[in-house]
Amino acid sequence: MPRWLTFLLWFVPILTLLGVAHVYLYRRLIRDLTAHRGLRRGAQVLLVSGFVGAAGFRSFGVWFPSESMRLVGIGLLTWMGLVMYMFFCTLAVEVAQRVASRVWRGPVPPSEPPASLPPSPERRAVLTGGLAVGAGIAGLGLSGFGAWRAFHPPDVRDTPVRLPRLPRALDGFSLVQLTDIHVGDVLQRHFVDELVARTNALMPDVIVLTGDLVDGPVSRLGPYVAGFGALAARHGVFFVTGNHDYYSGATSWVAFLERLGITVLRNRAVSIGDTGASFSLAGVDDWSAFRMGEPGYDLDAALREVSPDRASVLLAHQPSNFDEVARRGVGLQISGHTHGGQMFPGNLVAGAVWGSRNAGLSRTGDSQLYVSRGCGFVGPPMRVGAPPEIARLILMPG
Repeated sequence: MPRWLTFLLWFVPILTLLGVAHVYLYRRLIRDLTAHRGLRRGAQVLLVSGFVGAAGFRSFGVWFPSESMRLVGIGLLTWMGLVMYMFFCTLAVEVAQRVASRVWRGPVPPSEPPASLPPSPERRAVLTGGLAVGAGIAGLGLSGFGAWRAFHPPDVRDTPVRLPRLPRALDGFSLVQLTDIHVGDVLQRHFVDELVARTNALMPDVIVLTGDLVDGPVSRLGPYVAGFGALAARHGVFFVTGNHDYYSGATSWVAFLERLGITVLRNRAVSIGDTGASFSLAGVDDWSAFRMGEPGYDLDAALREVSPDRASVLLAHQPSNFDEVARRGVGLQISGHTHGGQMFPGNLVAGAVWGSRNAGLSRTGDSQLYVSRGCGFVGPPMRVGAPPEIARLILMPG
């Protein structure tokens, strides 16, 4: 499928939902609550400007590249999240109110005192307005929490994993995964340096970066990504490509990361450990790379040098094709891509799409899959219901 068609299939539904949210919020929080023409006109200008800006924020940075436009872009992304959460909260209150109203309108016995009758239209209007404003405030609070969680450094999530055929000498081997960081117009060098410091403090045996490192070209983001050159692990730092890395120029980024001393696994495997105790670490290019005219994912090539009698770990950005990976006898696959849904109700949608492979550790036959919720974010700078993480996997003999 062409990239432009994939983009449209993703962008059009989101843009439609965002448009509906703007119209709905105007009707419920402005038109229904005030007759003041100035307030209505001001709200119309704000909502229309916000919608147009949110729809075209990526173009602004291309047409007018500057720090001020970068800040405008961040504001517009935040506006998208704010509008969506105010929409969800206000809609939930309205639905609950309508259900309660239907229950309330049951037959009133003649003998029942007048005090039990439903409130007057004036009181009902005040109640409705209060609930609408309260819902808007709740949406604002939820957005604020989501933004704080997104920019706050990810927490470390420890997960013990029993890896078949792992030598006992490697019991307790620590593998730290960073994924879906999305360095770009929002997350830049300060976030990278903080992430590197937290990762190095864990003193891992291996560090793996499983794709979607960047959202932009080397020429613009190189100074920020250079911070990952400070990552340090006993057995090295490894990287595999993600779909956003291809959008950003994967070939250039692979060369850049290799100059930083990071080993890029493009459909190949290496041995981790020494002659007395080791396991195979393989990596594949992103599953969707072929859509962009790249050779892409090649499991056969990645596993060609992997012996079936050795412990094996596969790095793959997407959880896709794991059934085939399990059939090949790979002990553990480490992935990202899903963000765990990133923002409620996206976490519920992602859970419905990916099932147990949306986040955390799952098993298929004798093989296991770990999917991280990622360190950064894409789109609105918010995390609600799917907190970011630095994943530390503690390997043990299976």
